[in-house]
Amino acid sequence: MRKQEAELFQDKKVGFFIYLGVEAVMFAVLFATYMIFTPAGSGPYPSDVFQAEMVLLSSLFLLSSSVTLYVAEKGIQARKGKKTLLSLGLTLGLAIVFLGLESYEFYTFVQEGYGLSTSVFLSSFYVLVGLHAAHVTFGIGWMIVLFIHYVRPNVSYSLYKEKQTIFSYYWHFVDCIWVFIILIVYLPYLV
Repeated sequence: MRKQEAELFQDKKVGFFIYLGVEAVMFAVLFATYMIFTPAGSGPYPSDVFQAEMVLLSSLFLLSSSVTLYVAEKGIQARKGKKTLLSLGLTLGLAIVFLGLESYEFYTFVQEGYGLSTSVFLSSFYVLVGLHAAHVTFGIGWMIVLFIHYVRPNVSYSLYKEKQTIFSYYWHFVDCIWVFIILIVYLPYLV
């Protein structure tokens, strides 16, 4: 890699870490809001709403996607195309299943009468977990772009590798936020 490319990539990484820092602050504010309003003075109690099986299943799919993405990263470093594509495909599939489970969870809650305006607890829950789901959706789109760039290489290998690296920072951040959602949002009311 040329020195000029290395400097450009470093600038992109620094910029992306600043972005992730801003995202972390935003999620911290939403976690604080959730903790302030949960449980609500009126309306359902979180343990009446949450389902442990759904949280466990969703978590299994999303957290497994970090492992498959790590394998894809190793495939890129070793220039193993099949390993990279298979692992990135598994990551994409796991993310789509997770998003489907989250959508089903929200749908079920609304069908049971636990909508956005039911209580401040549910409002803060939907905003926090919904924003996380939006980040997963964005990540799915990003993975599709990575697939296209890998299959139809219109960028240099070094640039693709950097794009993949920056995406992996994003995806591991999204998974880390999910761990905090499990620990702060779900677990205290399911144990």
